[in-house]
Formats: sequence, structure tokens, C-alpha cells
Amino acid sequence: MAEHKEEQQESVLESMMDKISDKLHGDSSSSSSDSDDDKKKGSSSSAAAAAKAKIYRLFGREKPVHAVLGGGKPADLVLWRNKKISGGVLAGATAIWLLFEVMEYHLLTLLGHCLILSLATLFLWSNACTFINKSPPNIPEVKIPEDMIVNIARSLRYEINRGFSTLRDIGQGRDLKKFLIVVAGLWVLSVLGSCCNFLTLSYIVFVVLYTVPVLYEKYDDKVDAFGEKAMIELKKYYAIVDEKYLSKIPKGPLKNKKQ
Repeated sequence: MAEHKEEQQESVLESMMDKISDKLHGDSSSSSSDSDDDKKKGSSSSAAAAAKAKIYRLFGREKPVHAVLGGGKPADLVLWRNKKISGGVLAGATAIWLLFEVMEYHLLTLLGHCLILSLATLFLWSNACTFINKSPPNIPEVKIPEDMIVNIARSLRYEINRGFSTLRDIGQGRDLKKFLIVVAGLWVLSVLGSCCNFLTLSYIVFVVLYTVPVLYEKYDDKVDAFGEKAMIELKKYYAIVDEKYLSKIPKGPLKNKKQ
């Protein structure tokens, strides 16, 4: 009987050890499966990040449109962050165009009339205050800061020098592609100039620059996808033209010396 009891106890101990080992194996397998899931999630997230990085953006844009435009209040104005202010600026530009183009008002006439009206109002107000015992109008002293003028002059100087450098490179035959782009742009500008005057052209450019960025920010995915297809097609046609015609044109002497 004692031997039978010992055998039963040993069998119970063995069954308990088996259960404990099964639990340990189950925990280890679950932890390994969790680690596998984490690895899969990490790989999927990295793949998604790589896919986002490979998305084509117009002009190689890597930042949001707001950051590309310089940020701050000018970018807020162009991207219509405050619709009242942006709409007011557009309405003001439209009113100026209608005033000069449609009503055929002249700039000097407008400036003269505005100055006459302003000075007459201030003069009458200042003299009327002495009769009604009120303080005269506080006319602020307007001065143009020197730093602002210097910064504007420096930026204009940099842009003008860069334009002259580009024209010099084109004239010396260093970049055929840039030459064709500049010639095409000047031709389009001459066509537009023959169709409308300078004021209308300036107004059209202003409206385009004031509306295209906000529309592009709203539909950038669709525009970028279309731009990618268009660039692929343009590169194909440019490669064909370059192989048949452009590669046969002799290069400039300076470019040959550098090579």
C-alpha cells in the first residue's frame, strides 16, 4: 500500500511539472510572437515612411507650402489663413485695376486728388478744433527707417546680380537647357504683352500668385501626381530632341576648356 501511494504521489508531481513546463513554453512562444508582431509593425512603419519619402513633389519640395513661402504673415496672407484680410487685399487690387483700366483713371491724377482731399480734411479739422475747444488731430511723424531701405537695396542687388550672371552664362553658351527656357519665357512674355498692357498683365500675375498657392496646398497630392506624369513625358521628349538635334550643336569654348 505504501508503494502504491508513493507511485501516485510521483505521478501527481510529474503531471504538475508537465503543466508548469507547458505554461513556460506557452509564455515564451507568446512573447516571441509579440516580438515578431512588433518587428512586423516596425518594418511596416518604416516601409510607410520610405513610401512617403519617395512621393514626387513639384520642384523637389520637401517642406509644406507654408514653409516654402517663407512662413509668417506673408505666407498666411497668400495662403488665405485669414480670409477677411486676404479677400480685402484681392478686392483692393481689383478696385485699382478697375479704376485705372476700365475707368481710365490716371495715376498722377489719383495721387493729386487723394493728397488734396487728405490735406483739406486735416486743415479744416485742425482749424475747427480751435472753435469747438477740442484737441487738434494727432498727426504722426512718418520716417522711413534706414535699415529697411538698406535691406531692400541689398536683396534687389543680389537678385539683379544673379540675373546678370544667368544671362552671362547663357550668352557664353554654357547651358543650352537654360537658354531654351529663358527664350521660351521671354517669348511668352512678349505674346502676353501684345495682348494686354502692363497694368493688366501685372494684375493677372498678382491674381495667379495670390490664388495658385492656396489651390495647390489644397489639392497638392493630385497636382503632384499629375506633375510627375508630365515630367516623365517631358523628359522623354527632351531626350529625343537632345539625341537628334541638341547634341549635334557645338558647345561654347569656355565649357570645353572646363571639361
